[in-house]
Amino acid sequence: MARIDYFLSPISPWVYLAGRRPFDIAARHGAEMVLRPLDVRALMARTGGTALPDRHESRKSWRLQELARWSARLEMPITLHPRHFPTNTAPASYAIIAAQSAGGGDLAALVTGLSRAIWAEERDIAEDGVIRDCLSAAGFDPALTDRGLLTGAETYASNMEAALGAGVFGVPSWVVGDQVFWGQDRLDFLDAHLAG
Repeated sequence: MARIDYFLSPISPWVYLAGRRPFDIAARHGAEMVLRPLDVRALMARTGGTALPDRHESRKSWRLQELARWSARLEMPITLHPRHFPTNTAPASYAIIAAQSAGGGDLAALVTGLSRAIWAEERDIAEDGVIRDCLSAAGFDPALTDRGLLTGAETYASNMEAALGAGVFGVPSWVVGDQVFWGQDRLDFLDAHLAG
């Protein structure tokens, strides 16, 4: 069975636009999907990326155009300037880590719910109430927000080191063996790779 390490941050609009597709691809190929949430700002800083506020205006403009184009193509509503962006993603990331460990719910629904909360619903995923709502909607115990905080913090940090070791420099990224697929627009390549 192939293993896909999915490096993500729920604050990424590209994670939002990826939606359920990576999970559907994994299921179609019988692959194991392992979620690896991390601090995308720290990842960019450590791999030579430029934080959004520091980018040239032409890059900022292109990003907005591309988000709008993909939103239309995928028929997924998006707010280009959401009210709660940026925000602290650690609590939502810890919830993903705890949910993956606990099992029993729909991880795809959790990831898509958290990212949709920012990009389509203008909710703050740093708030416990929002995280609890997303956990519950995905079939997980909302009390996971209160459990495993130390484990969540340790895993969040180790995911960063795993990403760096695998050659990941942005999110979303999917790693299969030594192959890195960066960006929701590379999911066709992930699909083809798993198909052999």
